[in-house]
Amino acid sequence: MTESIGWFAAMVLLTTIGRQVYTQWRDGSSKGLSRWLFIGQITASIAFIVYSWLLGNWVFVVTNALMLVTAVLGQWVYLTNRKQAAAR
Repeated sequence: MTESIGWFAAMVLLTTIGRQVYTQWRDGSSKGLSRWLFIGQITASIAFIVYSWLLGNWVFVVTNALMLVTAVLGQWVYLTNRKQAAAR
């Protein structure tokens, strides 16, 4: 039961952040977002992956690995949108 609560929380978190990145990509705008958001998320995700691995907590290893992927995608979308805005 405890682990299923963790997996549920992971799903909610990943859905929320994933939706934000998708909306940013779909709209072609990163207005209101700081590039430091994704840089911080990437850094924190890497640290949390190591921490979770050392604790042997697979819920957090997987969640933070997927959050890292989301952060990298978010940073890529942010930079792409910024380049397109500068070209206009």
